[in-house]
Amino acid sequence: MDINKANVTAAQRMIEARATLIGMGKAIEVIPDMHENLLLHAGPPIDWDRASGPLRGAITGALIFEGRAKSEAEAEKLVKGGQIELAPCHHHSTVGPMAGVTSPSMSVYIVENSEHGNRAFSNMNEGYGKVLRYGAYDDDVQQRLRWMEEVMAPVLAKAIEASGGIDIKALLAEALHMGDEGHNRNKAGSILYLKALAPYIARVSDSLETAEEILRRIGDNALAVLNPVMAACKAMADAAHDIPESTLVTTMARNGTDFGIRVSGLGKRWFTAPAQIPRGLYFSGFGDEHANADIGDSTITETAGIGGFAMAAAPAIVTFISGTPKDAVNATLEMYEITAAEHVAFTIPQFDFRGTPTGIDLRKVVETGLTPRVNTGIAHKEPGIGQIGAGLVRPPMEIFEEALRAFAQKYNI
Repeated sequence: MDINKANVTAAQRMIEARATLIGMGKAIEVIPDMHENLLLHAGPPIDWDRASGPLRGAITGALIFEGRAKSEAEAEKLVKGGQIELAPCHHHSTVGPMAGVTSPSMSVYIVENSEHGNRAFSNMNEGYGKVLRYGAYDDDVQQRLRWMEEVMAPVLAKAIEASGGIDIKALLAEALHMGDEGHNRNKAGSILYLKALAPYIARVSDSLETAEEILRRIGDNALAVLNPVMAACKAMADAAHDIPESTLVTTMARNGTDFGIRVSGLGKRWFTAPAQIPRGLYFSGFGDEHANADIGDSTITETAGIGGFAMAAAPAIVTFISGTPKDAVNATLEMYEITAAEHVAFTIPQFDFRGTPTGIDLRKVVETGLTPRVNTGIAHKEPGIGQIGAGLVRPPMEIFEEALRAFAQKYNI
């Protein structure tokens, strides 16, 4: 067997993937195997009894949005009674930030990897603060979700179609040169996204007032492009999955209770361990005692070679997650030690345009004792409260060790 050759193949597929935002559609109509009694969530599989507060809150909010429940107690009854099925977003070519809950009637972005023919999906971004993805579900959250679904989504769908598609890979490459890292800092990328869509939003909107409100809301949301970026990274990572004998990690995800990974050469199997609480900066009035363990599918960005792996390109990120610009540089340098390749399209000006470290190699993680760097938002541990800060976290080493043992067993090495 030739693990190195398999990893070169997997890394090349990830890097060569061409991720383009081609449209939007209702989740039940476009996500593979989605059905009316299914809710998708971030991270590895989990049931209601083990679900964290933010995830329970987001499930409750999604069922209220769908008209299936009016309270957390009713939501719990539906899920525990089997009327509602829970499944990881990753099992359905989908990703979602934080709790990641995606329900059947929500509109989702459609990203296509034209190089390899696969697609990926993600829901829309609500902005900062008290939002569904952090487990909030009150009337303000519901009103925002309904406005996004009834007003913004139809216009965005028409605008994306009229644009002929938006090359998210090219957008990301440019954003990295403008101070983004693609995970927690997306200010430049969101402006580029708005620039690409604005003429078409103006063209397809039914009124100037509608166009103005949509443009303003996108412009005010520095995370507007995060969800299409996550779907693009999912399309890239999926292109590298199921390569026999490859030790590259193609999924990293958290559900607020467990941190899980999947490996290219090990199929659909998850390797999980308890998720940890991020270390970082808290909003006024909050601290470690209020924080939930790490949550979200947004680690798909690090999996594809950006986010925490590209922090050197975004020194200002430290004002949000803590640390110094030197820490951001060192974080990226460290990640070269556990990756199989350097990205061709994603480059870092501060390193003379060296490619970002890409393709986490299971063997190198265990050999060096270095786990991937992740920067992330911090959710309150109770449902209904929302985001309370942002910081840094690392996956538990034991999931990489367990995966490597499973790899050795499968391939008799």
